[in-house]
Amino acid sequence: MSFILGLTGGIGSGKSAASQWFETQGINVVDADVVAREVVEIGQPALEQIQHTFGDWVLNADGSLNRRALREHIFQHPSARHQLEQITHPAIRQSIMQQLQDAHSPYVILVSPLLFETDQHQLTNRTLLIDASEAIQIERASQRDGQDSEQIKKIIAAQMPREQKRQMADDIVMNDGHLDHLYQQLATLHHHYLERS
Repeated sequence: MSFILGLTGGIGSGKSAASQWFETQGINVVDADVVAREVVEIGQPALEQIQHTFGDWVLNADGSLNRRALREHIFQHPSARHQLEQITHPAIRQSIMQQLQDAHSPYVILVSPLLFETDQHQLTNRTLLIDASEAIQIERASQRDGQDSEQIKKIIAAQMPREQKRQMADDIVMNDGHLDHLYQQLATLHHHYLERS
């Protein structure tokens, strides 16, 4: 198995811009958000378990997961989140590990917004945090998602505090400026990671 870099960052930090840059350098990227969607697609065991646990109402007419209904249910019944995570987290972890093993670039990146929260950083050799001030996070996320700043503040509040992430990360890139500045910082790290792998 090659050298695995864990890449994380809060909402609006520029995590996606960073992972896309690494991909242009020929580095394989495994995205935990994408995997999380894949494991609950039609025909996947996790979707059947979710239906079995919560009932048929979690499915749309076409048999796909009704994310909105499930999200609202979890919001009203906090204990349901734990039930859901017990189904999805092992499936997500297993799929991530398989994809990391199948990677063929000099090193491979695991992108996850909850890298530290879900202990996915334990799958990695090193971690990189893309960081930005809260004001910039709010500005970027509201432009991108069209959400109001109050909603975004709630999302930020629900995530692990920035300071805690900064203490846990091996490498930190501040993404408060222009994309060119971000790419310059990433290029330097990319060379280090190539040396390590």
